[in-house]
Parts: sequence; C-alpha cells; structure tokens
Amino acid sequence: MYGAIREDLRAGLDEIRSAGLYKSERVIGGPQRSAVRVGETDGLLNFCANNYLGLADHPVLVKAAHDALDRWGFGMASVRFICGTQEPHKELEARLSRFLGTDDTILYSSCFDANGGLFETLLGAEDAIISDELNHASIIDGVRLSKARRFRYRNRDMADLEQQLKDAADARYRLIATDGVFSMDGYLAPLDEICDLADKYDALVMVDDSHAVGFTGPGGRGTPELFGVQDRVDVVTGTLGKALGGASGGYTSGRAEIVEMLRQRSRPYLFSNSLAPSITMAAIAALDLLSSSGELLERLRANTALFRSRMTEAGFDLLPGEHPIIPVMIGDAARAGRMAELLLEQGVYVIGFSYPVVPHGKARIRTQMSAAHTTEDVNRAVDAFIAARERMTG
Repeated sequence: MYGAIREDLRAGLDEIRSAGLYKSERVIGGPQRSAVRVGETDGLLNFCANNYLGLADHPVLVKAAHDALDRWGFGMASVRFICGTQEPHKELEARLSRFLGTDDTILYSSCFDANGGLFETLLGAEDAIISDELNHASIIDGVRLSKARRFRYRNRDMADLEQQLKDAADARYRLIATDGVFSMDGYLAPLDEICDLADKYDALVMVDDSHAVGFTGPGGRGTPELFGVQDRVDVVTGTLGKALGGASGGYTSGRAEIVEMLRQRSRPYLFSNSLAPSITMAAIAALDLLSSSGELLERLRANTALFRSRMTEAGFDLLPGEHPIIPVMIGDAARAGRMAELLLEQGVYVIGFSYPVVPHGKARIRTQMSAAHTTEDVNRAVDAFIAARERMTG
C-alpha cells in the first residue's frame, strides 16, 4: 500500500527542491546563543533565533532550571487535573497574570496548543470569529476546530474588520482574533483601533502576543501595554519559547471565567502532560530578570535601531517598523536562499523565507535582533549583507 503514496511523496519533494523551497535543517553544536557553531564552523553570528532578550543560555535561567531538577524532578508524567500540578505551575501562572495585568493564566505545553484549545472551548455554531488574514497558523488551526462561523479581514485593515463585524451582526458572540505582532513582517496590530471596534460592535478581543511579550511596550508586557488596552483585551495567548527563556511552553491569560472554563474543557490542556518543572522555574526566573532591570530591553532596542539604520543607508529593502523582526526583502525564493548561503560563508547565520511561509514573490531574509548581540555583532552582520550582495551582483 505504501508504494503508491511513496512515489507521490517523492515527486512532491522533488518539486519542492526544484523550486528552491526545500527547507534544510542545520545542526547547532552547542547552546542557543548570539554566536553558534554549525557543523565545523564556530562563531557564526545568529540573527535568526527568537532569542530576543538573550535568555536562552542566560546563567540565571540555567541555574534556576538545574535547581528545579534537583528539587522538583525531571518530568510530571501526568496532566494537570490528575497529579500534574506542582507549586511552581501555580506560581508561574500567578506571576504571568501580575505581569500581564490579567485576572488569571493557564499554562500549556506550547502556544500552538493554547490557540488550538481556545476557540472550540468558548464558542459554538451560533457564534462568530473574525480573524486577521495573516494570523499565525496556530490561530487558523484553532479556529478550524471550532464550530463558530468564520470571517476574515485584510491584514490590519480596520475598514474591512468593521465590515466583517457588520456581516456577523446576527451572531450570539463575536470574537476578534489577531496576532499582536505578525512574525513574517514585524508589523504591529493596531490594538487600540481594534478595541474601539470591539466596543462599538460588542465583540471580544483575543491577541496572540508570542512575538511581543517580554520586550514590547514600556515594561515589556506586550502589545496591549504598548497600545494602552490591557484592560480591554479579553484573551492574550503567548509563549515561553521566545523572549521568556526560549525553551517551550505557552499560556492563555485573561478574564477569570474564560480561564476557568479552559481548565475544565480545553482539550490540549486536559490531555497533555504538564510543563516540565525546570522550564517552569526558569520562566519564573526570566520574569524576575525583567522586573528587576530594563537593561535587556534597552539593549535590544538599540541593536534594532542600529541594524535598521545601517541597512537602510546601505540601500537594502526593509519592511518598515521598530520591531526586532527586520525582514530584508529579496523577492525571488532562490535568490533569498542563495543570499542566506553567502551570509553563512560570511559568518552570519540567517534563513531565507519563501512560499508557503510567505506569499509568492515576497521571499526574504528575516533577521531578528537580540539583546545578546553586541554593537560589533550588528555591524558585522550589516557588512556581511553588503558583501553577500556584491557577490550576487558581481
């Protein structure tokens, strides 16, 4: 039976390779940090990780994880409602709630699971979900699991969002779902305008803030803080796998009754092992670091501004913004892949993004700044881009 589908799979893989869209995995020989070893090459500047605050190998988090292994063990071997809840899980949920300014928080094994378990728990066939067209795949999949009617509005287009809200006027409940930051572009959702429309049309607001929590907003509390709407957003989902340590784990935070219902009915929560104690305690340590100093935020913002300024002066096509996701637009998928290879030869580790991750003709090198980068690192990266471009056009 497998023979027929094997040939189809091989043909499909060959098509992906021939189109220059095949995604190879480079093996890092050491911790995730600002400079990594790939194969036999050491000291490659890493400008493609979601390690925004440089905490993935921070000694404070590593120590917290070691201490947690000694005190709380390796794994839970259970889900939360059976025997998988330890004191650190409750402490982290409380800490996240205080940090985000919400009523309550529930932990998941990933933000993908948090989004996957949200919509079907809260909404039924008589309800409506109005979703931004560029929302993360986890929101898209989560919406598909729900029986609610689905509406989609153009990316950050408030006139289109208003029209979709009008079209969903007969729904019992309406929920607007959006990324806080759209990860392929670094664009911010206009949450103040979204909340205004939600108030006007009596809708709930859900934000996936995975690419914002920890470093966006005055205190790093994400896009709701940045836009001053923390008390107007009903549900915030996010990850511990990016700025807050970079390991794994996610959460849903928001109104008390919503979180309580998720504990009772959300399938990814009820049927997945609890978050490992070492990750839980390291995440608490990450929140402690953010609460005690703004140095990491300042360094990240300075690196972002420097890279944007120098790359613009050098004539590269960057998508506008202030987020540490800085896409360098190339257009052609094969050229983006080739530039990534040349940059690796120059000592800079980045990845070319192409279809289906981004639209056809919009291939790019998505660079991501980190507080772990030095000014010298940033300048070296820009110089490498210039040298790679010369090789491609020379």
